Amino acid sequence: MSTPVPYAGVAAPAVVCAVVLAAGEGTRLRPLTERVPKALCPVGNVPLLDRALARLAGLGLTGPRRVAVNACYLGDQVVARVGGRAHLSVEPGAPLGTAGGVGRLRDWIDGRGVLVGNADAYLADPQAPPGEDIAALLDGWDGHGVRLLGRPAGDPDAVGTFGGHDFVGFSLLPWRLVRDLPATFGDLVRAVWRPAEAAGELTVVPYRGTFYDTGTPADYLAANLHAAGPDGLVDPTATVTGRVTGSVVGAGAVVHGDVDRSVVWPGARVAAGERLREVIRAGDDLTVPAAR
Repeated sequence: MSTPVPYAGVAAPAVVCAVVLAAGEGTRLRPLTERVPKALCPVGNVPLLDRALARLAGLGLTGPRRVAVNACYLGDQVVARVGGRAHLSVEPGAPLGTAGGVGRLRDWIDGRGVLVGNADAYLADPQAPPGEDIAALLDGWDGHGVRLLGRPAGDPDAVGTFGGHDFVGFSLLPWRLVRDLPATFGDLVRAVWRPAEAAGELTVVPYRGTFYDTGTPADYLAANLHAAGPDGLVDPTATVTGRVTGSVVGAGAVVHGDVDRSVVWPGARVAAGERLREVIRAGDDLTVPAAR
């Protein structure tokens, strides 16, 4: 596998569109995702889906002609959040998976290459703003091979790695491999990535920043703490009479107790006398432990 040279520009070629996958159920984040789809869970007080759309905007990919979002589980919330910012593909019944979600959008993709991103991927590179940090995926692309964003794996030989790298949320697919994807359940790993790897047509592009897939409470908390920085992040509309250290407190939240290295969702409450550490608080009544 070869590594492309650093990307020389920011704008994505006109022949490339983007799909943000936001249909999943987020089962490992339950019970949080019984209230909010994973794509809308806030990280650093910004919904993950908004972070993904901002990253695409940094590449010049905006609007319903160039960006699509799929939705299924609690899809009405995703549809409302996206509004007119992207083309929407609402999957009936159960989610179609990563391959099925892209396959259902074949008519919209319509001959273009497609940059596919997972809504639940948290990425942050201190040396480049969103968009520019993944732009190397597009640099010099010939429209034929498959590219994955990756980072060196702890165990390069582990199952699920690609050329010794873990996948970190974004891939670039040619139309020739998208046009025959059926709109039925399937995943891109088996349908596209592994066959391309076997044919010598898959390239891993290293990502130098921080990545969390936010799929577990521990990783979701870690992503929030990274986004907040060492001083934490408290929304200016939150009411805090207690003590908050190294935590994220959302808009309209009320904190009368002590909160340390935790996430308090927008509108949530922490009563006087409560002491939260390494948890996620949602509403008045839900506390999810997140320590590793």
